[in-house]
Amino acid sequence: MSRRTTNTKRTLAFLKVAIALQTLSLFFQAATAGALLTSSQGYLLHDVGSKVMYAAAMLYLVAAVLAWRPGGGSPRPVLYATGFLLLASAQVALGVAHVASLHVPLGVVMFTLSTLALVRALSPRLVPRSAAGS
Repeated sequence: MSRRTTNTKRTLAFLKVAIALQTLSLFFQAATAGALLTSSQGYLLHDVGSKVMYAAAMLYLVAAVLAWRPGGGSPRPVLYATGFLLLASAQVALGVAHVASLHVPLGVVMFTLSTLALVRALSPRLVPRSAAGS
């Protein structure tokens, strides 16, 4: 196995881990949002979780750039990760401003998008018909 192939596999694995971390942090945020209503510790957990979620979104962008540039992969994950970091920035701003009417639905959208990205990253690639028939 060549060094380039090994590096590509590593960067793709890093990308998958970054997306998984982001998705898990968003799930944690949903759980702690519910805890805000029932526990005095809910605010602290949600606040710490927001910082982890934002860091996970930045890590996703770094992993996407590494998979694209040195790894020679598609630039599409970079666009997704950039968009996601923008959504995370809006989410943090809405949370700080206590605009729950937008903060909560955006959180649902972010979790859904992150889950879809994770499923896509973990699913085996489809083999084109022309390649499968040869």
